[in-house]
Amino acid sequence: MAQSHIEWTEMTWNPVTGCDKVSDGCRFCYAEVFAKRLQGMGVEKYQNGFQLVLHPETLREPFKWKKPRVVFVNSMGDLFHKDIPIDYIKQVFSVMQQNPHHLFQVLTKRADVVKYYDSEGWLHWPHNLWMGVSVENQNTMHRIDLLRETDARVKFLSCEPLLGSLPELNLQGIDWVIVGGESGRNARLMKPEWVQEIREQCVASSVPFFFKQWGGFNKKKAGRILDGLIWDQKPEML
Repeated sequence: MAQSHIEWTEMTWNPVTGCDKVSDGCRFCYAEVFAKRLQGMGVEKYQNGFQLVLHPETLREPFKWKKPRVVFVNSMGDLFHKDIPIDYIKQVFSVMQQNPHHLFQVLTKRADVVKYYDSEGWLHWPHNLWMGVSVENQNTMHRIDLLRETDARVKFLSCEPLLGSLPELNLQGIDWVIVGGESGRNARLMKPEWVQEIREQCVASSVPFFFKQWGGFNKKKAGRILDGLIWDQKPEML
């Protein structure tokens, strides 16, 4: 586990590390850069860099956390990568279900895999699990429909890095929307009107809106103020 600097969560838990690229939002993946840095530092968990690795030794960690926590699951990979056995995903789900005092947040770019596993009846959704999909541009908006068709209790969108306008969002059945710009040396531009467009759609649909960051090479300096306000809206916590 690790305390997190991600504004919409408290800590991270990585029963899987590593991934590969599936869409344009992956191009400058922060997790890949961080994993290679940790590999260079000799951190055992990242001895294979950003190659996909399961870490079953981490599955007991949530049982040790006495104080309720908000936990981002797999910040350093994607729990629904096609090469992760469904039995292992079931184990991760079981751990979350057995720790109802914690709130777990899972985010994927592989909404098709989630939908398939759900339709086969292989996923039993814990009440304390929020399921999200990344939606970085119009080419990935189909992920929203796939998420909506699952039985996850709370469904959210992460529009980060936001790489284009997302007009006519269908937010029916969606409980939360996060928006953020790309950060790092190669950060791509996010236009203010793209963010404002999403915010207005959330307001019109009464969906909580969370603006994470403007991004850029110096994301702290760029900040996260949108039209004079900090947008920190979230769904009702358990």
